[in-house]
Amino acid sequence: MRSALPLAVLLVLALLAWYLSFSASRLDRLHHRIEGARSALDAQLVRRAEAAVELAASGALDPASGLLVADAATLALEAGEQAEVVDLTDLGDGRRARSESALSQALQAALDDETVGELRHDPLHAALLDRLVSSSHRVRLARRFLNVAVTDARQVRRKRVVRWARLAGRALEPRTFEMDDDGPAALDRPAG
Repeated sequence: MRSALPLAVLLVLALLAWYLSFSASRLDRLHHRIEGARSALDAQLVRRAEAAVELAASGALDPASGLLVADAATLALEAGEQAEVVDLTDLGDGRRARSESALSQALQAALDDETVGELRHDPLHAALLDRLVSSSHRVRLARRFLNVAVTDARQVRRKRVVRWARLAGRALEPRTFEMDDDGPAALDRPAG
């Protein structure tokens, strides 16, 4: 009976070591997934801003709307460049999220039903509009993927054993990226 107790203790310690290793590995994979999702979101935000600048510079929009969209897109690109130095989410003041939301709002204001209808009749402008629609859709998807990854990582980090064993190390708590990513309502309607 004496030999069974040390064996049981060794078994419990081995199971605990396996569980801690499994949890640390899972948390590490989630943090890598967050980094990949951040990179993908960054790329899609840049593509959307570039598509908006192209549309504004094409002369397809009236001068006031073109200026509004170009200015918002330029500010979004600048905020993106500055956020690359620190972090995509710009944890300090949220400038990137605000500038991306401002671009969404500028696009909503500039692209009403009538304007979108006119743009769709010109093949060149329709191509620019399609690029903007595609990139806006990809921004929504990339942001959702990032936020899901962050939520998953937060759930794992909240587990008592993860906190007790400090499996997250010194990694900062991941944060979601919150912005207005709604596109103009006129773009959601079918062409024709």
